[in-house]
Amino acid sequence: MEIRSEMAATVWKVLVEEGQSVMKGETIVILDCMKMEIPVESPIQGTVRMLRVQPNMSIDQGGIIAVIE
Repeated sequence: MEIRSEMAATVWKVLVEEGQSVMKGETIVILDCMKMEIPVESPIQGTVRMLRVQPNMSIDQGGIIAVIE
């Protein structure tokens, strides 16, 4: 499952790494948009197969954050 950004933002923190198991609802990334912290949670339980972001990186609305299987 592709996890996509709901808005244009800057990646503030990445809380997971590739190969890590995550639970449904676990925060995987925190985005910064207009000085607001926006947590991005995993919608499923699974394993992070691909991480497409890193701290201080800009991401567009709809941009892929991670792939979880």
